[in-house]
Amino acid sequence: MRIETSAGLVEVLNEPTYRFGSTDNARSYSFARNLADESRPSSIHGLILDGSPIAVFGRGGGASGVHERSLVYVEGLLYLAVGDCVVCIDPKPFSFKWMLQTDSATCFGVHFDERHRALISHGELEISRFSSDGNLMWSVSGEDIFTGRFSLHPEYVEAIDWNDRVYRFSYDNGNLCA
Repeated sequence: MRIETSAGLVEVLNEPTYRFGSTDNARSYSFARNLADESRPSSIHGLILDGSPIAVFGRGGGASGVHERSLVYVEGLLYLAVGDCVVCIDPKPFSFKWMLQTDSATCFGVHFDERHRALISHGELEISRFSSDGNLMWSVSGEDIFTGRFSLHPEYVEAIDWNDRVYRFSYDNGNLCA
């Protein structure tokens, strides 16, 4: 996955063979952080800025792959979904800002709604809104896992669960919309 930012071209790579603390990795990152509670994270994602490896993060929870919703760039900051959390960094100059667990299983992706200035995590078990400084504003769950379609609408966040039940959550507080 690649996105163009004011800091340069950012690429996210899945790094399943990366070993934190090893000198035998295929790629050497300037910053490496294992955020997993266990020694071997289930997800490891690397960030490349203009062809240079700048950071690699590992996290537990359900394994997350790299796809078009793995990363969002908002007002100079990158928000990366990895494992069960979202990581925030300033790419240039590089600075690790924070990590926030946004789901109790897996964060499928991170989204931004310009109109509401809303950062949203689409998780397997929870849909969450968080602030740019890493605070959880609200988190809601459904009757089953959110494996169906997920989308941001002008007035609500829509998620569909395993049983095809449609949920429409308010941007303001996460309550169900009528």
